[in-house]
Amino acid sequence: MLLIYTHKITNRLTYTTRQLFERILGIEVSFTNKVEDFIKHSGPKLTYSKQPLQNEFFIRSNDLLFEQGINDLEIKVSDWEGVPCFFSCGERSAIPYDIFSASFFLLSRYEEYLPHVKDSVGRFPAKESIAHQHGFLKLPVVDIWAHKLLLALKERFPDIETKQRKYSFTPIINVTTSHCYALRGFTRGLGGFFLDLGKFRFRSMVKRFSVLLGIKKDPYDNFYELIDIHKKFPIKTMFFFQLAKYSAHDKNVSANNNKFRYLIKSVADYSAVSLSTSFLSSTDKAVLKEEKSTLADLINRPVTFSRLRYNRVNVPGTYRNLIETEFTDDFSMGYTHEIGFRAGTCTPFYFYDINMEVRQPLKVHPFAIHDYALVNFERKAEVFEIMDQVYRQVKQVNGDLIAVFSNELLGSEHKMDWFDLYLSFLKRYYV
Repeated sequence: MLLIYTHKITNRLTYTTRQLFERILGIEVSFTNKVEDFIKHSGPKLTYSKQPLQNEFFIRSNDLLFEQGINDLEIKVSDWEGVPCFFSCGERSAIPYDIFSASFFLLSRYEEYLPHVKDSVGRFPAKESIAHQHGFLKLPVVDIWAHKLLLALKERFPDIETKQRKYSFTPIINVTTSHCYALRGFTRGLGGFFLDLGKFRFRSMVKRFSVLLGIKKDPYDNFYELIDIHKKFPIKTMFFFQLAKYSAHDKNVSANNNKFRYLIKSVADYSAVSLSTSFLSSTDKAVLKEEKSTLADLINRPVTFSRLRYNRVNVPGTYRNLIETEFTDDFSMGYTHEIGFRAGTCTPFYFYDINMEVRQPLKVHPFAIHDYALVNFERKAEVFEIMDQVYRQVKQVNGDLIAVFSNELLGSEHKMDWFDLYLSFLKRYYV
């Protein structure tokens, strides 16, 4: 057990250090603000404060973990042996940066509480993030910092006990449009036909009639092919289905359609199934509760995992709604059109509500890859060049690589064969 001495034990400090030591490094920690208890402790220990007590392992603290609320912070990103870091803490410190404060800043999404301009669907843009602006978005820096700290601790305490995590790869299939032409009803089908006609999309008109006449299968209906592929790999996969009412942002098949309901139940026989929430439900708890209940009744099991429409995480509001609606895990922490680590980590972490200054019981599973971030690549080799970089970083820190794919892109015509690309992902990254 590692004992941490500090002049003031705060929720921010315990939240951050437990994430780094216990969940990333597998080191049990305890805390004290009594000097005598710290001095008589015979095992590994460190001081986190403004001044060291004696000649112990000392990390000079920034003020962030002892403050409350949101303040205007001056952040200067520097280099720590090739890794970007911030909150420099001077020469006397055993490590040159206060990685606890830096980690809290990223994990809590502190910067998303600060004033910023949202994008067209109300999201925090990647370009507003410190990670994007300083070029470390593709690095799980929190995990890297933790492992660099471990190396320093092992020099002082060679017998320190750790429980090493194992790398994992989790592919997610996000289903917000289960069918392109089928099961969409006469009115919507007719509207789609005239829309294609008005824009001279004659190939789409031919495909539409081929599907509706039963000559061809709907291009988005690739669920059983995906299930067959998943059976070949010993990895956890998840499907997130949307059961929203029709709106400007949500255009899936009606949740009352019997064939759609049967599809969801069939997929649930082979894979974990949970809720892809609607655009409206991110701000309306009653709608969110209704969608959750509808899916739970359909698959006859509890629904506790969520993915937010457009990955539209607005802290703290959307996460509070998920908690109040009894979700336990969310898989929306990432950027739809940027590859990388929105919260600076590839390890699941609990949501910290800065306004309430408390760790909440919602576990956040950050994803690094969304298929829509790959659509502008021309060749498969270009995709894997950048993806291999992310994979190596995650594998090096024994993290979780989560990738989000949509049945739409997997069934669409594009510069690359998306289905083949997905299969290559499974073969390349599941070990």
